[in-house]
Amino acid sequence: MASFDRDARSDSPADLTTPLLRKSTTSTSLSSLAPSETGPLHRTLEDDVLPETAVVGRTLHWSSAFIIIISRVVGSGIFATPGAITSSVGSIGLSLTLWVVGAAISWCGLAVGLEYGCMLPRSGGEKVYLEFTYRRPRFLASVLIAVHSVVLGFTASNCIVFGEYTLFALGRNPTERRDEVRVLAVTLMVAITVIHGCFLRTGILIQNILGWIKLGLVGFMVLASGIVVMTGYRPSETSSVSPGLPSWSSIWEGSVWNWGIISTALFKVFYSYAGLQNANNVVNEIVNPVRTLKTAATTALVASCVLYFLVNVAYFLIVPLDEIKHGGELVAALFFSRLFGPSGGGWFLSLAVAVSAAGNVMVVTFALARLNQEIARQGLLPFSSLLSSSKPFGAPLGGLIIHLVPSVIVICIPARNIYSFILEVEGYPGQMFSLATSLGLVWLRWERPDLKRPYKAFLPAVYFRMALSMALLVAPFVGRDGESGGEHLRRVAYALVGIGVLLFGVLYWAVWTVLMPRWGAYRLEEVADVLDDGTTITRLVKVPRDRLLRRPFGDTVDTSSH
Repeated sequence: MASFDRDARSDSPADLTTPLLRKSTTSTSLSSLAPSETGPLHRTLEDDVLPETAVVGRTLHWSSAFIIIISRVVGSGIFATPGAITSSVGSIGLSLTLWVVGAAISWCGLAVGLEYGCMLPRSGGEKVYLEFTYRRPRFLASVLIAVHSVVLGFTASNCIVFGEYTLFALGRNPTERRDEVRVLAVTLMVAITVIHGCFLRTGILIQNILGWIKLGLVGFMVLASGIVVMTGYRPSETSSVSPGLPSWSSIWEGSVWNWGIISTALFKVFYSYAGLQNANNVVNEIVNPVRTLKTAATTALVASCVLYFLVNVAYFLIVPLDEIKHGGELVAALFFSRLFGPSGGGWFLSLAVAVSAAGNVMVVTFALARLNQEIARQGLLPFSSLLSSSKPFGAPLGGLIIHLVPSVIVICIPARNIYSFILEVEGYPGQMFSLATSLGLVWLRWERPDLKRPYKAFLPAVYFRMALSMALLVAPFVGRDGESGGEHLRRVAYALVGIGVLLFGVLYWAVWTVLMPRWGAYRLEEVADVLDDGTTITRLVKVPRDRLLRRPFGDTVDTSSH
């Protein structure tokens, strides 16, 4: 990622000449920020206000950015989560209401991501935002993001789902063939890594096709359910469809107005919308990044809300409410069985879930590889130069490998229930980062009014997001009536492990950046460099304290290292 791209932020003539940072804040010219023959190369946090173009160029147009977001949000869970939520809250009306409320809550988080993403238009997402906002203690934010991404940044659950439903489609029982499931899951992960690492444009094309197929399947489900209800079609003697549309009063029958149950169901809905900021990790590769980010992310939120709402309606039209309540996460199986018969429904369900899972894995891998590459560019990983490079195929192969290794390890773990636990462990530190970015956004509004903000979040929405993050962080530690100490400990285990991962990051930071430099009488200094492929990186060098010279603005440099 070598070049600073001012023109990428907007198409309007006025914006092409307007800097993202107003002149009153800095006297540094754009030419001094980019590599040149007249001065040294710099990579500073203030550079983050300027767009940066990837070495591979800007290959992601609006539709590709939209698919990267929507395929991350609408995964295989669309075939399970609606039934589980309806089973909890008890009625059609309350279930549909929660999906709309969940979209509104998700908009609060999206607004924070959009303001940051348009203000700091760089790949890396929360890594860039936290580094820019929390500059002291030095390197702490970078190390915490790096530890979280490397230790918990994997894709396992949807690979397993792909393996299971592929076997279903082949007429095999996945519960009796766990080894075959793992082989298919690992094969998918390796294949996607090879495609994204060696055939960049082909990988983008494939994930776009899978994304549109997924949306087409959902549209087909909604359309087919309407046709079945209107025509009274029955695919077999043993199946029947619901007799028409329910009345307004009947959709609220059986509602469970208990806040504990509603809040739990609402959290499930909220997690179903996770991934709206997926494109923030790949901004360097998006054409017209600021404009595309604002419109594609907002469109994806509205589209996912409409899809979830219509899929729920389709389920309610075809499957009786009592069966949904008892079936829970099997609602999609009940739906397809009634629509196409037991045999045809099972095959169609397997195909739909496998395609959704594969599409989700592709976009998650694509985005996380860019995040890993940004971490490597900062000099925070061993062999950072190698992992930062886009050679030999013009793609972040190093970042893909960093993502591949832990994913394969987790897939191969024999414990059957480990996947949901790992997802919860990953999500808990994520809420801490969400709280930190929300707090940071409010702080920057006060401390840095000079920053150019093409998108400004509605502050009450930011405050609400902060309150929600704090509630999610505290929730696991609130005891329940009749719960024993052992049961409570098992329930909060994921939170404790998530906190442990972050504490490990703090310990690593303290040893690496504080204790070792103190014992070795040196200081870690950041030296900018450019790789053969044009990628700009930061090398962390150990400079003996007796060779440090003081420069203006408090920076230090070792003159002998240049």
